[in-house]
Amino acid sequence: MTIRVLMLLTLLTPLPGSAADDLREILANRVDQKKAVGIVVATLDAHGRDVVAYGRIAKDHDGIPDANTVFEIGSVTKVFTSLLLADMVERGEVRLDTPVAELLPKTVQVPSRNGRRITLLDLSMQSSGLPRLPTNLRPADFANPYADYDAAKLYQFLSGYTLPRDPGEKYEYSNLGAGLLGHALALKAGVSYEELVRKRILEPLGMQSTSITLTDDQKKRLAPGYNAALNPARNWDFDALAGCGALRSTANDMLRFLAANLELTDTPLKAALRRMRSVRKPAGVPDLDIAMAWHIFTKFGGEIVWHNGGTYGYRSFIGFGPAAKKGVVVLCNTFMDNDDVGLHVLDSRYPVAKFGPPRERVQIALDAEVLKRYEGEYQLAPAFTIKVTRDRNRLLAQATNQPALEIFAEKENEFFYKAVDAQITFVVDSAGRTTHLVLHQNGRDMKAVRIK
Repeated sequence: MTIRVLMLLTLLTPLPGSAADDLREILANRVDQKKAVGIVVATLDAHGRDVVAYGRIAKDHDGIPDANTVFEIGSVTKVFTSLLLADMVERGEVRLDTPVAELLPKTVQVPSRNGRRITLLDLSMQSSGLPRLPTNLRPADFANPYADYDAAKLYQFLSGYTLPRDPGEKYEYSNLGAGLLGHALALKAGVSYEELVRKRILEPLGMQSTSITLTDDQKKRLAPGYNAALNPARNWDFDALAGCGALRSTANDMLRFLAANLELTDTPLKAALRRMRSVRKPAGVPDLDIAMAWHIFTKFGGEIVWHNGGTYGYRSFIGFGPAAKKGVVVLCNTFMDNDDVGLHVLDSRYPVAKFGPPRERVQIALDAEVLKRYEGEYQLAPAFTIKVTRDRNRLLAQATNQPALEIFAEKENEFFYKAVDAQITFVVDSAGRTTHLVLHQNGRDMKAVRIK
């Protein structure tokens, strides 16, 4: 079904005309070019709030997504998990250097290395040494990958894992680590992770539409999710790893969270929110630091504090500029990267992609020996790789924490996806060895070096 152009929504103090027009044009381009079903962008500063929405709540629904539409926020949940840690430190219930093993059953053998134990701060700052995902994550339903990963499986993995480096040594983004942090803090508090977040964060901040388990009213306001091909995607459920991505929320609620972080409202979590940004270190890539869950861009001489999230049917971004006292949240019910929109709203020097109609691509057949040279693992970022495998005369590319998708040759070294609007170019040296690939997506060309 064709996605129709809908309307611009503004609440409270509107953006200046040019800024609102610019943002509406960006969102319209993504929806009109069938990259997304619906997008909501909400901004906040000392003068007020504004919401711009474009598209549909669902492909078969004429409703407009708005500030009260519910979306999965995925890994933005990690910020809430680290805020729980900061709050528990403020209350004297734990310390940042508390080993996570002290919060787990004594039967669990948490890995350590060279006498260095994994601390709660290591988990929060993505430097625990644990991998992005546990190797025993084998979902019964790949459309809902975390639903059956329970505490028993988590403990089994921890007790058998060997750390490749000392805890605290290096940044490596880990859903497992953040999920473990949430699980351990909930055990310490003696309640479920959902109950702990509700009591310690959501109720004090007045975030009444944010939860894991949806009420009947929230279910009515939930925007169904879609994958990158605009096909329906399942909602995700979590068990032991809820702390890495289980929350659902609205633009209005996320604005309340931003207001608390920017101290535009006075809340009992002020000290804990400040603590989260008081510890930081380089993430190992230019212009990027890591704090407690928050990532911090330092490009252009300023700072943008941010986190993003994604499930198979949703993408989210939340960020703010401490100096400008400005925040933004981007919620989309399609698996489509909108980080550039959030960054551009906070600082227009960050470029934003513009999309045109996809050009028709013609598939050619390649010999299996040609395909074989492209097999391997390619690193796009410290915690993001693309694994390329071959199934006879088919080539598959699997990005971190995403399903494997077939890519099709249009030239000997140029391939395209059919499931998403993206292409891959493999670069081969004079000896015939593939050194890296270039991922072309969302108007960007991103180099990924071969590491295996």
